[in-house]
Order: sequence, then C-alpha cells, then structure tokens
Amino acid sequence: MALFKRLTELDRPSVPFTLDGQAMCGLAGDTLLTAVLTCAEHLRGSDFSAQARAGFCLMGACQDCWVRLGDGRRVRACATPLEAGMQVERDPGRRS
Repeated sequence: MALFKRLTELDRPSVPFTLDGQAMCGLAGDTLLTAVLTCAEHLRGSDFSAQARAGFCLMGACQDCWVRLGDGRRVRACATPLEAGMQVERDPGRRS
C-alpha cells in the first residue's frame, strides 16, 4: 500500500522508473520522494534501525531521504526530479 495518495493532477504523463528492481511509474514533475511514496509504504530504513522512514523535512534540509541511483550516486529524494528510466535503490537501514 502506498503512503501518499494522489488527489489531483492525475492527467500528467506517466514516467517509468524502477524501485529496488521492481517496475513503477510516477508522473511528470514528481520528485523521487513523491514517486516512491505514491507506490510504496516507505522511502528507506533508518540509519539506526531497520524502522521504515518516509523523509522528514521534505525540502532538502535534513538527511532523512537519501536513496541511491543505479549509477551509484546518492541523492536526496525530496530534491531530485524523477526522470524516465531511473533506477532507485532504497537503503534497508541498519539491522540491530
């Protein structure tokens, strides 16, 4: 079940991406954070536990929404625009 539910702007073009190897779709103009959370229950695992995290500030000021792209770059999901074909890998967090 997705954490975010779209209520408006449903007519924007679909943008395909992968999340942990699974095919997903966001919408043109989405950030990675929005695209992921409209398809999944969480963005990543906590750095201190495996507890699910969904971001914190949602504006690029904290460190809570880091994800890794298929090319190895680590980016803030809240400040990175979704692009077609992006490969997004979530950090599962630290297991105690």
